Amino acid sequence: MSHVTIYTRSMCGYCARAVALLKQKNADFTEIDAGMNAAVRREMFQKSNGSRTFPQIFVGDTHIGGCDDMMALERAGKLDAMLAADL
Repeated sequence: MSHVTIYTRSMCGYCARAVALLKQKNADFTEIDAGMNAAVRREMFQKSNGSRTFPQIFVGDTHIGGCDDMMALERAGKLDAMLAADL
């Protein structure tokens, strides 16, 4: 199973929605609060090729984007395969 890393910030509805889906899927994930930590935000920007919105989600080393992107993968039936893969 692929490990998911999700960069979040407090009081973010999109972040909460994305985390809820990962929990529902019983995904192996690490949530990193980057809201108030400039160094962690810089790390997120670099890893996501400059994306500055929250959340930013990575399945293994693959950047899948934000909440809307992950929900689109779910609707297309592709998220489960990504989570199950060894990325």
